[in-house]
Formats: sequence, structure tokens, C-alpha cells
Amino acid sequence: MREIDTLIIGGGQAGLSVGYYLQQSGIPSLIVDANDRVGDSWRQRYDSLRLFTPRKYSALPPVEMPGNPWGYPDKDEMADYLELYSETLELPMLMNACVQSVLKQQGQFIVETSQGTIASNRLVVASGPFQRPNIPSFADKLSDGVKQLHTAEYRNAGDWPPGRLVIVGGGNSGGQIAYECASTHKVVLSAGKAINFLPYKVLGRSLFWWYERIGLLRKGPDTRLGRKLMSKQDPLYGFELKRAIASGALSLAPRAVDAEGDAVLFEDGSRVATDGVLWATGFRHDYGWLQIAGAKDEDGKPLHEKGVAPVAGLYYVGLPWQTCRGSALIGWVARDAARIRDAIVGQSKGGASVGADVNQNRSADVSAGA
Repeated sequence: MREIDTLIIGGGQAGLSVGYYLQQSGIPSLIVDANDRVGDSWRQRYDSLRLFTPRKYSALPPVEMPGNPWGYPDKDEMADYLELYSETLELPMLMNACVQSVLKQQGQFIVETSQGTIASNRLVVASGPFQRPNIPSFADKLSDGVKQLHTAEYRNAGDWPPGRLVIVGGGNSGGQIAYECASTHKVVLSAGKAINFLPYKVLGRSLFWWYERIGLLRKGPDTRLGRKLMSKQDPLYGFELKRAIASGALSLAPRAVDAEGDAVLFEDGSRVATDGVLWATGFRHDYGWLQIAGAKDEDGKPLHEKGVAPVAGLYYVGLPWQTCRGSALIGWVARDAARIRDAIVGQSKGGASVGADVNQNRSADVSAGA
């Protein structure tokens, strides 16, 4: 069994940030990731994906992203940057290591992976919120002749047969793909809420420069503005889609609520026959491998206070609204990583435990959750 002081699950931007800060603090760590290469979670996304944050706000300390800092990187550039980051800092990585289960025994985390068993004193879960595609149950009502893909599977417009395409979900991915496919297909975009279009720039500066200026992305879920932002759908950056809708290049439909044969049904009672459906409906959490009592709530979501779990030695980085609006954004995740580093350093120096272990008074050392 391999042993390490701190194990980090996930080699994306969140996990790499934690690895860097632990390295700077002299805390031995290991980052495990299920992919072949660092950055593969980005390489595997759809071909035309371009970030809406400029390079200046898409990098992690201390390595800058090559290129114009105010330009917008594509998904392959983001993937290559993360690989460059891990190599430049010589972060300890174990790739092709799919985590199968995590238990806690005698004060250690026992992590079973496809590359063997690893024991660690502390565990940082940085696997991100995008784990299992969220597809509505009524998708099963569509006939076999209707091709269905989730955004996790979609690559480009060539994936679709000729004809009409219904895209369900009006977020940034759904909007970008709808605009892309409108040049080759008859596209209907189903949005559950009105789409809030925002520009990339205001007065010649990136909108994210202004966000930083006013501290918007630092607003926490316990603030008045934070609660308001949490209740709203994320904006769609850029006006390409808005202009396409105005010109009739594609059409809007209300929320999709059902399906029948080759048709998608909408909440206003209308229906559209289609040849394909893209589910841009986001992802669900999947922490079935985290088998530690007290680590999750009854819905299987991780329990934590600003990334610190109620199980001693267990931490999270990269969760939406972990501490603030920017917690799940690339350019801001490092701030949460630094906070978790501070918690780990405090614990490793013999300070007060930052998480009261719910199992500490139990007679059994092995605990399992749902």
C-alpha cells in the first residue's frame, strides 16, 4: 500500500492549485486523476468551446498563460496550459488512476484506485461538480430514430443527421452549440428562463476586470448579493446568439417538459418534431465512491463549511459557491485552494482540528455511507 501525507483527487485546475500550495508549504502530496494526460477533461469537450474568461483570468498562480492576456483561450489551449502548469511546477501526479472507493480506517483515508491502494492522512476532493450528465427522464420517450447527445458527448455539428435539432438548455454551452449548429441545421433552443446576454467588454475592458474591480466574484453565499446571484441563471456572454435569434437563424422555445415519439413537448403546450436532441442540461454530483459516514447529506452531496468537511482531514476545492461566486471559476479557484492549504498546515502543525470527526467516538474504525 502506498502512503502519502495528503492525497488530492482530481488533476484539473482545482487539484493542481492545491498541489502547488501544498508544495510551497512543504506538505507531501500526490494528485490522482482518471485521465491519460493532465488537461484531458478539457480536451474531451466540444471542438468549438472557447472560454468566456480572458487568459489573464484563466490561469493559476504562479504560471501565466501564454498569449494575449486579454484574449479568450479555446479548450485545447486550456488543456495544454494545465499540462504545462503541472510540468513546470513538477507536481507529483498519478494518471490513469480512477478512484473506486474511499474509506476511513484508524484515522487514515484508504483510497482504492485502478492503480492500487493509497493511504493518506488527509484527503482533498477536487474532482469538480461536473461528474454525471443530467438527462431528463422523459428522454426515454423519444423514438430510436431521434439521435440524442449530452454536451459531454457532443463534438461538432457533424455529429447530427440532417434536419431539425432541438437543444435543451439555455446556458453558455447550450447557447454556444446552438449558434454553431444554426449554420447547418434548423435549430430550436429550449430555455427554461429568459437568457441574460452580457457583453465580453464594457468601456474597452473585460467584464471580468470590472467584476474584480467591484469584488463581485468574492461575494459569498451568505451575502445579500450572493443569494440573489445564486437564484439566477448564469448569464450568456457575447451577443452572437442574440443576433442569430433576432435574424431568424434559429428559434427559441420555452422549457422542455416531455417527449413523445419524434417530438419534444414544451411547457406552453407546443411541440416540435425533431431529428436530434442535445441535452445541455448540466451535470449531477456523483460521490458514490466516498464511503465515509458523515461526509455527505441524505442527497449524497458533500457536507462542508467553506471546503472543510465535518470529517477530520477531509477537504474540498472547486465546488460551486464553496466560499464565493468565483469558487468554481478557473481564475478564482486558487483562492479557495490557498484557504484549504492553510487549514491543512494548521492541522499538520498540531493545531486544533479544523473538522470534528463525526466518527471519533465510534467503536468501529471502518465507516461506509450511501
